[in-house]
Amino acid sequence: MRMLVLAMLLSATFAPSVLADVSWEEDGWLATIGKERLEKGDEFGCYGMPNLSWDADPGAVALECREYIEKRIDASSWDSNPISTYTPSDLSAAQHTVIANQGFSIHGDNTGQSATAWHSADNIPEREYDWYDLGRRGGSLEKGIADLSNLEYELDEGGLVNMYWIGRIHDATVRHDDAVLDMLSKRDDIWFTTWGEAYSYWTVERCNSFNHSMENNLFQFESIESVACSSASNAWNIPITWIADIGDAVVLESNLQQMDEDDVNTKEGWRQEGSILYISVRAGNPVNFTLDNETDYDILGRTQFFNNKTTALTVAGHSTTDLFLWSKRFDDHDFLKFTWLISPRGLEDGLKWLPYIGLGVLLVSVSGIWLVLKKDALQYSKAEDLMPVASGGVDDE
Repeated sequence: MRMLVLAMLLSATFAPSVLADVSWEEDGWLATIGKERLEKGDEFGCYGMPNLSWDADPGAVALECREYIEKRIDASSWDSNPISTYTPSDLSAAQHTVIANQGFSIHGDNTGQSATAWHSADNIPEREYDWYDLGRRGGSLEKGIADLSNLEYELDEGGLVNMYWIGRIHDATVRHDDAVLDMLSKRDDIWFTTWGEAYSYWTVERCNSFNHSMENNLFQFESIESVACSSASNAWNIPITWIADIGDAVVLESNLQQMDEDDVNTKEGWRQEGSILYISVRAGNPVNFTLDNETDYDILGRTQFFNNKTTALTVAGHSTTDLFLWSKRFDDHDFLKFTWLISPRGLEDGLKWLPYIGLGVLLVSVSGIWLVLKKDALQYSKAEDLMPVASGGVDDE
């Protein structure tokens, strides 16, 4: 009987603490669909943690969210480290610095900072901390909210256009706008990319070096991989499109795959337009081109966007707690790339019954203890009634 009381006491004692630890549930789709989305060129970043507050402790949110991602999936096919995160619009510049110190270089979107990036076509970022307030342009993919004419206007204006998507609001599944996807699929002037890719491409303008030479009709080029550059900007090593003027020469062959102007997603390759040779290559990957003649040449720098596109488009999947619901409808639209800002599901999202189970365990335990004690008291009382009473008031010897 004593063991039973002890067990009930322990269950009542530890039930609340166990329930407190179960503050969220991970998204199991990251292990399956997540790998598929990585192969398609998507990115995984942070949205937040259910048990922590951005306002109260942004550093703790960023740290725990980064660990949540890193233990489950790579951030991109280019690099495993997550560098993109959602942040609310009421944080201070100092708090954004704290978040950046946890490895997140891109904070979005419309975060309320004085320094900004891509809130308009003319809002070209100049410093790393400009990316702490990535703008939102082009609206949403949601049917009924998407504005096709406004999106087309922003795309024509150029720069980075950052759209918004959420797959579910409470218990309602959100529908996407097919007209928007149809329009986007027909445009060939857009680089469909992600937050991390767009930022990493931009950083090369501030820190780069390369080797090049021409000998016996063989033109060689290599963008040098610099640890100092990548560490200072916390960026990925992705293909950058460099511009070489090779005069009247024509490329006969190369150790790099040939691509064409219709390629809209980040990849390595080359293509020639008249005297201009576009070389899309990662740092540290030497490439060579056999030309039909030895000619004077000049390296002109890099294009603003991959493959000399005039506009870049990103789609941020906010509050992605169920990758299946957020992503599966886009499986047939491989050209579109998403930045999935992921978060585990909190108790309020799918485990509402757990607190009631805890309360039930507590009530049953307390009630059980009371009944056991009452039963023991009753048995003790009956036992006293059956005990013999000695006569004379003194014990017999």
